[in-house]
Amino acid sequence: MNSVCVFLGSNPGTDPAYLEAAKATGVELARRGLTTVYGGSNVGLMGALADAALAAGGKVVGIIPKSLQRKEIAHRGLTEEYVVESMHERKSLMSERADAFIALPGGLGTLEELCEMLTWAQLGFHKKPCGLLDVDGYYAPLWGFLDNAVDKGFVRREHRAMLLSAPTAGELLDRFETYHAPVVEKWIQRPGVR
Repeated sequence: MNSVCVFLGSNPGTDPAYLEAAKATGVELARRGLTTVYGGSNVGLMGALADAALAAGGKVVGIIPKSLQRKEIAHRGLTEEYVVESMHERKSLMSERADAFIALPGGLGTLEELCEMLTWAQLGFHKKPCGLLDVDGYYAPLWGFLDNAVDKGFVRREHRAMLLSAPTAGELLDRFETYHAPVVEKWIQRPGVR
């Protein structure tokens, strides 16, 4: 593993623990010599992650769509910056540049990015680990949703287990080191079979 993509809020959130987790994640990635790949913003948790990683001597790659370059105040001090045409291109390049994915607290964009990477893993498009840094139980409702999806027959238990979690970036990265993607078909019941 050489690089990790981090999805997180462009707002700081209401709990100071979110900001501290973003900073600690940036420091931990730099400490391990892992390149941080993220959305390229200089604000909120995104900016805190990048600043901390850079201050700790890490490499940071930012990928931001033109339409968000001004709105999210693109970070100007990154190791590499890519300005792309669309959110789809952003996620595609993030996926190409990263060997793993972490989601910290964030809003709709963070959730959407994480879910897309999980879906790609479920479909076998990649075998990279995906994890949540579940700061103060922020993602408890998501765990409930996923458990319900398993119970109702929409997600296999093996695919539910693909989403790893830990209370610190260090513990999550350790779990990534031993991750093996499940080899199981996505469909619980084959299409066209009743």
